[in-house]
Amino acid sequence: MIQCDKFQDLEETGEDLVGFINSSQLEKLKQAKLEHQVYYDKHVETMRTVTQILKDTTQIEESASRRLLDMEEEKKHKEEELENLEVQLRQCTAKSQITDSEYQFLQKELESLRSSEQELVTLQNEVDEDTTEVIPSTVYVTQLYYLITKIKWEYDTQPNILKGVHYGADLATPINIDTSARSPKEVSDQLWQFVSTEW
Repeated sequence: MIQCDKFQDLEETGEDLVGFINSSQLEKLKQAKLEHQVYYDKHVETMRTVTQILKDTTQIEESASRRLLDMEEEKKHKEEELENLEVQLRQCTAKSQITDSEYQFLQKELESLRSSEQELVTLQNEVDEDTTEVIPSTVYVTQLYYLITKIKWEYDTQPNILKGVHYGADLATPINIDTSARSPKEVSDQLWQFVSTEW
């Protein structure tokens, strides 16, 4: 049906053309030719404009697609950075809690040490008071024993070892007695042998 209408239009146009040619209306033909050329030029110009618009649209779409891809890539990168920062934050929080716990422990240790130091100061004061009374008499007794026995004792030995030097009239004799291997009487007898009976 549509093809018939087109064919009829074409037929009518052809008849009009034949009519123009037969009537020898050259001016009308020239006018029609000029109008046809103007329409053709407008059609070509419109095609160029549409083609340029399509090219520009394609370029805009490509540019927008590239920017969208870049933005998605950047978003992915930022999400990874955010995830890494969250991991670091969790680690730092855990370290901070450990540090706080260690700080509290050290604070308690410091308080304990200060308390111990105070106890030591108190004890030292008590010892100082005792030594001001006891040491002079001990020093006196020690000097008296040396004058009588001529024996100088070493005090930094093991508890069961008696060490010292007897300074006799002619020579010095070392003393080294293991009290765990002898009876107290034997130790006493051996020591009295060093003491001179000549007064």
